[in-house]
Amino acid sequence: MTYTIVYSSRTGNTKLLADGIRSVLPAESCVYFGPVSGAEREVAQADVVFAGFWVDKGSCDEEMAGFLSGIMGKDVFLFGTAGFGGSREYFSKILGNVGKYLDGSCRLTGTFMCQGQMPPAVRKRYEGMVGTGGDVCKVREMIENYDRALGHPNEADVERVKREVTRALAGWEGDGGDLAGSD
Repeated sequence: MTYTIVYSSRTGNTKLLADGIRSVLPAESCVYFGPVSGAEREVAQADVVFAGFWVDKGSCDEEMAGFLSGIMGKDVFLFGTAGFGGSREYFSKILGNVGKYLDGSCRLTGTFMCQGQMPPAVRKRYEGMVGTGGDVCKVREMIENYDRALGHPNEADVERVKREVTRALAGWEGDGGDLAGSD
C-alpha cells in the first residue's frame, strides 16, 4: 500500500504534524511528501492520502479545500491545527466542515486536530483591541487563548497524531493493506 502526505502549513504547525506522521510510516511506500501545491499528480498513484491543513474560518484553507475536492476513491486521513480551540466539539465541527470537501468515493479512515501557535502579530492585534470599546472580556479570552496556544503543536501533540495514525494503520491491515509492513 502506498501513501502521500500532503499539507498546507502557513506557520509550520501542520508541517510539524506531517513530519511526525511520516516518521511512523515506511519511507519506501511514500509516493509524495510535501505541500499541497504540486501534489495533484502524485496523489493518483497513492492508496492512502494524509491531508493536513490549517484552520481558516472554521474549515481548511482554500488551497487544501480545492485539493480535497479533487481526490477520488482514496482512503483519507485528515489532520489539522487551529489557533483557537482545545475543545473536542470545536475540532469535530472543523473536521466535519473539512470532510464535506471529500468526494463520496473516498473513505475517511482517521482524523486528528490540535491547537497550533499563532504568529506574534496576532497577539499584538488582540492587545490593540483592548480599550477600543469592544467586549473587554472577549478580547482577554482571545489573548489567553493565544498564550495557551504557544508551543503547540508540542511533543505530546506529535505523539498523539502518531498514535492516531498507528491506530488507522491497524484498520488498513485488517482490510488487506500492508502499509505498516508484514513479516
